Amino acid sequence: MPAQSTAATILSFEDARHLVERHAAQLRPHGRELVELLDSAGQILAEAVVADRDFPPFPRSTRDGYAVRAEDVQSTPAMLDVVGEIKAGADAALSVSQGQAVSIMTGGAVPLGADAVVMVEYSSPRGKKVEISRTILAGENLVPAGSEAKKNAALLTPGMRIDHNAIAVAASVGRARLLVYSKPKVAILATGDELVDIDVPPSPKRIRNSNSYSLAAQVQAAGGEPMLLPIAPDEPERLRELMAEGLEADLLLLTGGVSMGKYDLVEEVLKEMNAEFVFTGAQIQPGRPVVFGRIASEPAGYKYFFGLPGNPVSTMVTFELFVHPLLSALAGMEARKLIFSRARLKSEIKTKTGLTRFLPAVLSGEFEEAEVELVPWHGSGDIAATARSNCYAVIPPDRENIAAGEWISILPH
Repeated sequence: MPAQSTAATILSFEDARHLVERHAAQLRPHGRELVELLDSAGQILAEAVVADRDFPPFPRSTRDGYAVRAEDVQSTPAMLDVVGEIKAGADAALSVSQGQAVSIMTGGAVPLGADAVVMVEYSSPRGKKVEISRTILAGENLVPAGSEAKKNAALLTPGMRIDHNAIAVAASVGRARLLVYSKPKVAILATGDELVDIDVPPSPKRIRNSNSYSLAAQVQAAGGEPMLLPIAPDEPERLRELMAEGLEADLLLLTGGVSMGKYDLVEEVLKEMNAEFVFTGAQIQPGRPVVFGRIASEPAGYKYFFGLPGNPVSTMVTFELFVHPLLSALAGMEARKLIFSRARLKSEIKTKTGLTRFLPAVLSGEFEEAEVELVPWHGSGDIAATARSNCYAVIPPDRENIAAGEWISILPH
């Protein structure tokens, strides 16, 4: 397939994000596997999990107290005969007739004839009787049988990320194993003669390769399996060899070499490999030179790649904004839109217009009094500042001054 025009395609943040989402919507996960229930945590469900019986399988008490007929306590105080006791898990074959009550514990099966549970706080034992001091309506403090789910109803659906809630549901229907989508393999290729491996002492003018490791951690958190390739030098032939190796994975992430410098060779080599570029930049800070595209591949059809800027903070931000939705699709996760949270700004922000900015910030405070404030930083190479932050403050491209106390968008990380 011929490459697109060499002219730069620099999009707004929203347009770039939506393009990635549209491409992600066309992708399908590769492979499924059966795993132990606890090993499934964090993976994407590849089957429906259905109820093996009605939930709850019996009318369940939600309080400690007395199972009664509501019509017997419409006038209080009401004196009722206590005809038994039911605890959670008991198979007692009890029933309630007019003027009777059964002592019951939370989780116990409400006996036949009873249609409500009076909380123990509104009762006073009187020998073999109980005095009820509060009226009650039918249905109070009990969950009817089958009200949560009917037998064979779908409780979990394919495309869900399995968390502790999903594991609880699966365990409740007796599923010791779950069918999940296989994790997509993501090749990570850092480029640049200035980089050395993390276990190599760098010379005064070189730096350690942190990007491969931060990306690997982000890939794992997003449900992928990272494959770290050797550092690619600023030399086209070796760069091409390593790119070809990376394209054997389900997704290729390159970091560095996508700006306009003499030795920024990534786009040049990709063009020689007949890459199709979806965009070659986004109007954001940090991360403006981000590149997204694909290369024809058999039998998969296409292999996608991202060229992420080499500055570490830019790499982290562009992964969250653009790589994450595509990787989630390859992992089998149902598509989700990017939703920002909101918080009040603690201190004034002044900046330039024209770019959507994602600036390291700290969300602090408690309850509804939470506030967000920028972390002092020295540009997109300042990873120490990002490590001190817990979110990004999102500054619209048309704002150059935001006063303290205003509500702004934030992106947790």
